[in-house]
Amino acid sequence: MLKRQNPSSPGLSRDPAADGGAPSMSHNDSRSLLNLSQLVLSAGQIKPSPALKHSKITYFEVEIVDVQSKKQICIVDKVPPASTVLDVKHKFQKACPQWYPSRVGLQLEHNGPFLKDSVSIQSLAVSSIITLYFTDLGQQVGWTTFFLTEYTGPLLIYLLFYIRLSTIYDQVESRKNFRHPVVHLACFCHCLHYIRHLLETLFVHKFSEGHTPLKNMIKGCAFYWGFTSWIAYYINHPRYTPPSFGHKQVSYAALAFLMCEAGNHFINVVLAHQTNSEGNKTCFPSPTYNPFTWLFLLVSCPNYTYEAGSWISFTVMTQTLPVGIFAFLMVIQMSLWAQKKHKLYLKKFYPEVRRKAAMIPIIF
Repeated sequence: MLKRQNPSSPGLSRDPAADGGAPSMSHNDSRSLLNLSQLVLSAGQIKPSPALKHSKITYFEVEIVDVQSKKQICIVDKVPPASTVLDVKHKFQKACPQWYPSRVGLQLEHNGPFLKDSVSIQSLAVSSIITLYFTDLGQQVGWTTFFLTEYTGPLLIYLLFYIRLSTIYDQVESRKNFRHPVVHLACFCHCLHYIRHLLETLFVHKFSEGHTPLKNMIKGCAFYWGFTSWIAYYINHPRYTPPSFGHKQVSYAALAFLMCEAGNHFINVVLAHQTNSEGNKTCFPSPTYNPFTWLFLLVSCPNYTYEAGSWISFTVMTQTLPVGIFAFLMVIQMSLWAQKKHKLYLKKFYPEVRRKAAMIPIIF
């Protein structure tokens, strides 16, 4: 007869759960745990989640240094990486209230260009400390205010001379002498030119960010207002003599003037629509079905071409020396602007611009 074994003997396994103990691990579970441990060790350390990885935020310190004295003005601390130059200008104004953002010019290098307000601070950083050079740009005005002031003056000044105020001309001589039709036509063309400029400033042009110094507006107003006074005085003078070739010279010149004005307007409309939602030009302006825009096939700045054509036509129509001098100076100035813009177009849109002139075909 076989002897009954004692339950407490080591030969028989016992269920610890029955006694309230912890359950034991089987052989297969032990092997699974061992394999999982080896897999973790071979894979390396588990990477933290992205939220933990980027939980630490880096701030920059921007040192503002005077460009002339090289002395430190202040330190703008705790500048987030996503900040722009405009954000730094606002923080700088809190430390120095007299320097409002549009008056502050910041440069990365001592003789470098002024940084645009939209430039990211992170793109300028080499280390956690960024040094920017400060320049006082002087009293500033917006571009819309600049052009409205510059163009409103000539419009009103010319009309004052046209009505022949008693403080300007002799009233007896004004009543005695007959006004030639070209005087009235010249007033219409001159007013049309500046009314177009004013309306385009308000409804067509898209001005870039920033402002311009007040002294530039004063110089521009002195130039336009002064020449308008000189031009209007001679054309509306009681002793003004009409052009040498009479009606034909006036008619052809007036027709050329109106065509140039129309062309200038249509070119400005095309330029205004060649931008994306961020205000940047996506491609070089191309001609449309409108014949006035076909000048884009020959020159890169046809708006300056039409503007020069307007003043040359006005000179032929009125045949006066002040208008001729003004037209000559305008052609020189606009040719310089056109060449500068043409160089920018060559860098940005080389294939489309390389065979074009800047303002006048072949010459410039």
